[in-house]
Amino acid sequence: MLTSSTGQHEAQERREAARALLMRPILVAHRHPTELALVRRHATALKSTFASLLGYHLVVESGFARLIKSPLPKEAPIRPARRANGSPFTAKTYTYLALVCAGLLAPDVGDQVLVSHLVEQLRADAASAGIHIDDSLPERRHLVAAIELLVEWGVLVETDGTVAGWGERREEALLTITRGLLPHLLARPLHPHTRPSDLWAVDADVPEQPRRSLRRKLVDNPVVWREELTQGERDALSRERTELTRLLDEAFGLSLEVRAEGALAYDTDGELTDLPFPGTGTVRQASLLLLDALIDTLRPTARSEVILADRRIPGVLAPWPLVEECLAELSTRYAKMWRDDQPGRLRSDCVATLTSLDLAIATDEGLIIRPAAARYRPNPQIAARKTRARQRVDEVPLFDLDPNPEAT
Repeated sequence: MLTSSTGQHEAQERREAARALLMRPILVAHRHPTELALVRRHATALKSTFASLLGYHLVVESGFARLIKSPLPKEAPIRPARRANGSPFTAKTYTYLALVCAGLLAPDVGDQVLVSHLVEQLRADAASAGIHIDDSLPERRHLVAAIELLVEWGVLVETDGTVAGWGERREEALLTITRGLLPHLLARPLHPHTRPSDLWAVDADVPEQPRRSLRRKLVDNPVVWREELTQGERDALSRERTELTRLLDEAFGLSLEVRAEGALAYDTDGELTDLPFPGTGTVRQASLLLLDALIDTLRPTARSEVILADRRIPGVLAPWPLVEECLAELSTRYAKMWRDDQPGRLRSDCVATLTSLDLAIATDEGLIIRPAAARYRPNPQIAARKTRARQRVDEVPLFDLDPNPEAT
């Protein structure tokens, strides 16, 4: 018979294993031995949890685990694959990634392959598909980025030599393939589809459970806006918040915060995030200070909203001249600490950061600052409320949080 402490320990292990899969949907033995061992130990419970709560399929084998997610909704922020230097994949890099995966599945490729042989296979496949590629250094760098991503995922192992060495100096490299993982890289087969939109159309005629789709949105994209929820999801958020809070905490260690403009599922430990904010570096510091300056200048209220393409979006519009003015002032004030950068580059980097976090929306007229951005203001104070109903946290818009005038 299990004791209470044993049961708590088992629950904690299952939660840690689930969190590991959310952080890295692909776990391989040679890169993540501890996490994979934990997932394998609780494989049955984890498969049930992911299937029932999120509608995800979990594959667990002796050498790897693969959490296969459903496609994100179109309104979700884009999270591209990235190179080692942090730059996002381009369409050409994704093309190379697809060609490399196809080449690894070729009949004459065993458990190991030389990079030169893989490249020959890739070029043959590209030619048969009518895709032109050459042997220039920029092209090789796209190819190297694609292969290095597979190395990061654990699909490939650099057994002898490195892919980067081949790309820069044509030094041969031997790669070992985690062959059993290859068929599970894609969430679903691509050959029946001709357009990317067809992937979403597959599930269009299948009724979705509002509770499950709401949980999936909160886990995959922590900030969820009410105007982007279906009526069923809004009802589930309002009526079953207590149960939703319990499930997210028990299964994944996430805390739920609900406000007028939407909901946020966050990790108090800061582990389950791919975009830490605030953080170090010029761009994140500038983005944080820019939010503070814009909110302080525009003074939005709880009723502030912007009409965008016939949608009413809670928030306030900061015209581009104001954004540039605030950034120019900040750049002058912090010139000694920030890197020497072009104002236009700093603006584009800050906008990219804020939009990727869903704290802002870039439009032709300017930057729409979402109410959730107010949580990053220094020393917020909650304004006085007139009724008990207004004291409910889900009726407190974040634009009601006013900064302390004496805060620095």
